[in-house]
Amino acid sequence: MPLTSSRPAILQQLRLETRPYHDALEQNEFNQALGAGIITPAITHHFLAKLYGFLVPYEARLRQHGFGPEWQLELRQRAHLIPADLGVGAAALPLCPAMPPLATEAQLLGAMYVMEGSTLGGQVLARQLAKAGIEARSYFSGNGEQTGPLWKSFCQLLSEAATEENQAEIVASASQTFQTLYAWINA
Repeated sequence: MPLTSSRPAILQQLRLETRPYHDALEQNEFNQALGAGIITPAITHHFLAKLYGFLVPYEARLRQHGFGPEWQLELRQRAHLIPADLGVGAAALPLCPAMPPLATEAQLLGAMYVMEGSTLGGQVLARQLAKAGIEARSYFSGNGEQTGPLWKSFCQLLSEAATEENQAEIVASASQTFQTLYAWINA
């Protein structure tokens, strides 16, 4: 049973406890090059290929879980945008061989926190890539004007799903997701 008092706490705890992993992930070659104004299509393509390799097994696991329609999973799945950005077939892209545990709803919620949060940053990245003349950016543009409302909806659903019993598992999963994504992108 959801506890009203834990609802805002889950988002605060996630932000606080995952901050070091979030910050480490942002130090990848792609973000560094973008920030330094030296981004290239090759660096962008490499980063997108790595994201694709993580997103495909993650999104497959989301579909298997059976989240209700209120989660709008069809709008939250964006891996399919990457092959078009790269101009390659999906079969040409490697998949992450070591995903974080995604067996329970709490583990999936933690991973969703990471991936849904990335959509907000993706909007900023899309604008920066456009300024740099990089065309491979439909993944980062994601749901366009719906990105903010989808994030708010996710936060509300996450707050409702968080309980005293599963909150620690959600946070641990978000931390593991950041760490696994970091290792995969930097491999």
